Amino acid sequence: MQRLGLDAIDIRILEALQRDGRITNLVLADIAGVSPSPCLRRVRRLEEQGIIKAYEARLEPHLVGLAVTAFVSIRIEQHGEDESAAVKKAISAVPEVIQAYAMTGANDYILQVVAADLPAYSKLMMALGGIGGVKDIESSIAIETVKPHATLPLSQVHKNPIA
Repeated sequence: MQRLGLDAIDIRILEALQRDGRITNLVLADIAGVSPSPCLRRVRRLEEQGIIKAYEARLEPHLVGLAVTAFVSIRIEQHGEDESAAVKKAISAVPEVIQAYAMTGANDYILQVVAADLPAYSKLMMALGGIGGVKDIESSIAIETVKPHATLPLSQVHKNPIA
């Protein structure tokens, strides 16, 4: 995978936007150490390159009525291209699946799912188990969020880490 060239200014912009996607361009420019016009051009370039994928509000699941978070491991029967594509499409269509990863190792997919309560979670598990091509499904319910969504550690991938 090709990594696009990012300089120290780009890194400062990205770190600031990860912390606060609603930051004004004026404040962002100050943090990045450039004037507002070049700062805005850099942000637009980062968006066009796909480095900045979206801006979103991060919600607290239990405060909006989603009390159950679980991690679901799925193993599929066949690993052909068509079968995998069908399972991916089915998983992507389930709104309660908030993240999904194709995996190496014993499990083919790991999903993060949310549900309002245990009966809704049970219904969701039945739906996931009913996806064509699913051989086995196993899940674990999260009892506490130890580290919520975090920013990417950009200083780890940049030649000149920002202190």
